[in-house]
Amino acid sequence: MARESKFRKPEQREFLVAQVRARKEISPNFVRVTIGGPALASFRPMGYDHWFRLFLPTAKGLRLPRRTGGLWMAEYFLMPKDTRPIGRNYTVRHHRAQGTYGEGPEIDIDFLLHENADGTLGPASAWARDAAPGDELGIYDEGITFLPPVTTDWRLLVGDESALPAILGILASTTDDLRTEVFVELSHPDDAQCADTRDGTTLRWLTRPKDATVGETVLTALRAADLPGTPGYAWTAGGQKLASGVRRHLVTQRGFGKDAVTFTGYWR
Repeated sequence: MARESKFRKPEQREFLVAQVRARKEISPNFVRVTIGGPALASFRPMGYDHWFRLFLPTAKGLRLPRRTGGLWMAEYFLMPKDTRPIGRNYTVRHHRAQGTYGEGPEIDIDFLLHENADGTLGPASAWARDAAPGDELGIYDEGITFLPPVTTDWRLLVGDESALPAILGILASTTDDLRTEVFVELSHPDDAQCADTRDGTTLRWLTRPKDATVGETVLTALRAADLPGTPGYAWTAGGQKLASGVRRHLVTQRGFGKDAVTFTGYWR
């Protein structure tokens, strides 16, 4: 069940400058920021878990690397700290060729307002909380990681709330009725969103108890689940312990090949 690559990159990539079009609180812990602008005309949506690097301005404005390909990151880290943009990774929640808040295209980004251990918001969450129309940001396309082999008999999607936009994107892009088992762990039940599901898809919303570690609830449910024994493909993301724990369980207890599990730790 080997796959050609762990990632599928877009054919062309460049740093794009976009502007905030709208901001809306969509659930207790999520804010949706809509971005637009002429530069997004060159952004080619790929569906599924399509992700990109998001860059936020410093007090001195928005300055982006000029190089692309494999050289941009070296240039980024050589930039002075007071001009180096804040970089984070996010998922395309929706892409619209025709704009809702202005001329298209537009991209919706769902931000989880995730607090640090000291109760403060991270820089991207704080920016999304306060985002206003006209605010600038940069993006750099990275493509998709959801790449099931053609021989897959069924699919498994597992994540916490930080993986919710990607899981919903995968479900919205799926065009067949292949059996798909989905486990999503949330801190608040009202963070669940309407999902595009087809026949054969079972979606489980799991609410994490306040005293539980992130990933414990979904791992307990996964271990107890009655899953197919035929070759499957799994995509899992979220906290590092969740992603690695799911992979370990699938490989050691469920007979998955290591190359049949795509796992990404979004945060530690």
